Amino acid sequence: MAWDEWERLKADAAARGSTGMQLNHVPSEPGGGGAGDLKSDKKAWTKAGEDTKGLQDGISKALGKLDHGQSGLGELSGVQSAAAQRELYESWKKYVGDVKGRCGELGGLMEKSGRDLSMTDAEVKAELDKVKDKYQDTEAVGGQAKGR
Repeated sequence: MAWDEWERLKADAAARGSTGMQLNHVPSEPGGGGAGDLKSDKKAWTKAGEDTKGLQDGISKALGKLDHGQSGLGELSGVQSAAAQRELYESWKKYVGDVKGRCGELGGLMEKSGRDLSMTDAEVKAELDKVKDKYQDTEAVGGQAKGR
């Protein structure tokens, strides 16, 4: 997903009045620091996971509107613009579906972190890498000539 699109999605969520997340911690003493000073709030992780998974509802509605808007396209033969529009539709349908899946998986990972907080940094990174690999961004297809 393009970074600017992610930023737009976050801004939209903030505009809807989503509650913010705050990670509580103990202030470091001068010269101190390290993992012993960090406190994590299980409720904050769980809430962040729930909110991230909650994005799936809006995405499902958007997919429904996308499908509804595509339903009147009709026969594609002989009309290049209709074929191009179908290609764009299929590309966005997959992309938005992947965004929905990514929200579900990331939300689940955050909820799991909130429940047990027993994963090491390396384990969390490995789980995030799995999500990243599963949801590789798709190649841009819109506007390419493709021999036409």
